[in-house]
Amino acid sequence: MRSSTAAATAVALGTTALLLVPAAVPAATAAAGNRPRISGHRGAAGYAPENTLPSFDTADALGIDWVETDVQRTRDGELILLHDRDLRRTTDVESVFPSRADRPVGDFTAAELARLDAGSWMGARFAGTRIPTLARTLDRLDRNGQSLLLEIKQPDLHPGIEDDILDVLGRKGWLDRGHVDHRLTVMSFGTNAVRTIHRKRPELKTSVLVTARPTAAALRGYATYADQVNPDYRQVSGDFVAAVHALKGAHGKRLETVPWVINTASAARTVAGWGADGMTSDLPDVAARALD
Repeated sequence: MRSSTAAATAVALGTTALLLVPAAVPAATAAAGNRPRISGHRGAAGYAPENTLPSFDTADALGIDWVETDVQRTRDGELILLHDRDLRRTTDVESVFPSRADRPVGDFTAAELARLDAGSWMGARFAGTRIPTLARTLDRLDRNGQSLLLEIKQPDLHPGIEDDILDVLGRKGWLDRGHVDHRLTVMSFGTNAVRTIHRKRPELKTSVLVTARPTAAALRGYATYADQVNPDYRQVSGDFVAAVHALKGAHGKRLETVPWVINTASAARTVAGWGADGMTSDLPDVAARALD
């Protein structure tokens, strides 16, 4: 999801937050009545380098069962995790490939990306952290017992990436009944990508991400191929949640909304009070404690 919160949060929290992971929150993502499900944004991006294995492991240590991440494709067809169009913000690409630093992810091979340090920008203890592949990430999430909100990032830059994603999910066992029913949601700002996933694997739960509050007509359209409509939380209100819940999604169940990215206790309580079905957070333990 679109956010610069990982870097901003790291600066705001200071060295202590980067060196010390808070104590685990018991049952941090267990539903309690209408309690929204809390998902770690890009892992636990306020505490570890976003979209890396240490970030997912940090979320696991905090007791966070669901994590969100972004997938793109390299020039030679490998699916990797990265949010931005290019590599400058979260890697040392300007040192390793100075003449190509502003190039998009799809201009690099998997072997080239494997040379980059994706952790030092957030602290010395993360030096040497690599950009993970989707396949390796799925293995790690299975080991941790975590579930996944998988965002297809900038699908127009990666034609056909939907098939590649489904291939990796299938090879890694993530298209079995257990994962599909309980542990996986595929989403994107690109509505064509969401439609494609729904058409090819209609059993999968899908979400449309939006930056602005959609019209009633747009909501009705999304509900034909998605199970969730997920906006920036600043676009959410009680009326919006009610409008979403008045519709049935692609699988005939109540349409849901999971706003992003909520990093304060007060915002978490406000969104929960509106009846949202979930939320993502760089600081998922903060959101979890706010709702306990």
